[in-house]
Amino acid sequence: MTGGPVLVVNAGSSSIKLAVFEGGAVRLSGLAEGIGGTGRLRLGAQRWEMPLPDHATALPALLAALSAEGLPLGTLRAAAHRVVHGGAITAPARITPETLTTIRAAIPLAPLHNPHSLAAIETLARLAPDLPQTASFDTAFHATNPEVATRYALPSRITARGIRRYGFHGISFAALTESLPRLSGAALPARLLALHLGNGASLCAIRDGRSVATTMGYSPLSGLTMGTRAGEIDGNAVLRLAEEDGIAATRHLLNHDSGLKGLSGGLSDMRTLMETDTAKSRFAIEHFCYWAVRQAGSLIAAMGGVDALAFTGGIGENAAPVRARIVEGLGWLGARLDPAANAAGAARLHAAGTALAIWIVPAAEESRIAADALALLDAR
Repeated sequence: MTGGPVLVVNAGSSSIKLAVFEGGAVRLSGLAEGIGGTGRLRLGAQRWEMPLPDHATALPALLAALSAEGLPLGTLRAAAHRVVHGGAITAPARITPETLTTIRAAIPLAPLHNPHSLAAIETLARLAPDLPQTASFDTAFHATNPEVATRYALPSRITARGIRRYGFHGISFAALTESLPRLSGAALPARLLALHLGNGASLCAIRDGRSVATTMGYSPLSGLTMGTRAGEIDGNAVLRLAEEDGIAATRHLLNHDSGLKGLSGGLSDMRTLMETDTAKSRFAIEHFCYWAVRQAGSLIAAMGGVDALAFTGGIGENAAPVRARIVEGLGWLGARLDPAANAAGAARLHAAGTALAIWIVPAAEESRIAADALALLDAR
């Protein structure tokens, strides 16, 4: 990466993450969390609290702290954003009125994410109108999925309303395909099963570097058991809940009170669950691993086999017992861990002599977003 610092902005539902990239490395990173109340801010080694009623307050507070560290907006080459849903946009893009219209139109598809990305983009445009802005989209990597994988079995008039499988975590999966060859010293495996496991979790079948299937669908709710999201659930069960409890309550239940949290009785963090030796916590972890293994089989079938597994994300990179349980469940493929390597969190996890390679690939979404921004600017 060359050409001056790039500010990467990742706006979540109650947080904003910042990272300044220069020369291919992170120069400074920061975080605002607890947005909507008494917030907490971090920039480098600094920590402080202040009221953060909304994103429009939190972002300027972080930017003021950046300026105090010698990085005012005028020194930046660009601001690059993570946007969860790109709708019809299938590649990184410069922020233009047309791009904003598309992101705004995708709000019904990602109501918990896109509004906050828009708020960050619009705040920066107000504070620094001449600063170029770009967006990288979590849905874009999955644009290569065949229609048979993306279309629900619904009439065309319904599909035309945008009801289809999109897939998410695409920035993470795209970064993984670039990082793994550098890590392994070999070409990207032809059939790679990537496991992004964190509070949000999904799997991706990557054939010849291209996504061909993924576990998330119309929204980030479907697929695996997650921190607070239910994952796979029958549509008629959702309809019954909506009829009995109301749509708003059902939406909150499925997105915020289900998954590991619902199964364990309130714990959504995998580290805490592993430290809490109760029947409920053990079952929640087993549920998480069972559905990862079960859906892995589906994605392996979509690729016609598998040559390697790659774990990424907070759980994928740090929870050795979870990795061990998932690999054990895929033992019929010939998957076999080196126990010492797994316990140490080594990059190479597979045992000597095993045919199926297994890796940990550190998540590098921010780096990928910064690289996307510079590629767009250099292309101009």
